[in-house]
Amino acid sequence: MASKQGLSEEAVSSSCKDGAPITQDFMMQQTMLRVKDPAKSISFYTGVLGMTLLQKIDFPSMRFTLYFLGYEEKGEIPQDLKERTAWTFSRRATVELTHNWGSEKDGKLSYHNGNDEPRGFGHIGIAVPNVEDACKVFEELGVTFVKKPDSGKMKDLAFIQDPDGYWIEILSPTNMVSIMSP
Repeated sequence: MASKQGLSEEAVSSSCKDGAPITQDFMMQQTMLRVKDPAKSISFYTGVLGMTLLQKIDFPSMRFTLYFLGYEEKGEIPQDLKERTAWTFSRRATVELTHNWGSEKDGKLSYHNGNDEPRGFGHIGIAVPNVEDACKVFEELGVTFVKKPDSGKMKDLAFIQDPDGYWIEILSPTNMVSIMSP
């Protein structure tokens, strides 16, 4: 069934199934990334990518902290802890940064980004109004680029890296039609 081009349209269509009725209210809530230094990572995701820190949750007995970030208005974040927790876990497409305490002091520790061998996880994607404008700001901020919008075969999208080397695709929804068209 598989070919050099992936599954045929027919194979894709026959592979797609309707979920059980219970799945009607399911949603993609979070992607978890382990981070070595939470100060650097939070600064990157808020200051470079413009996300908002939604909630910080410490687990002292297990020696780790979770930081949830997303594209939400700060004024909408509930002040009450129980309300904030329920609200945080009801947001779509958040990023969960997991910091294992002490990892920032381990000079030998680095996390696998999924793009080095053996390959696995690839990237998260951030939609922006204008890829070129976003990349100019990223350059000014000294962000590491994997691919700039004018390089490679796929023009008008970029890949940058966060402080732990995870790849982040920078795309414009309006450009994707021309990028994905044969």
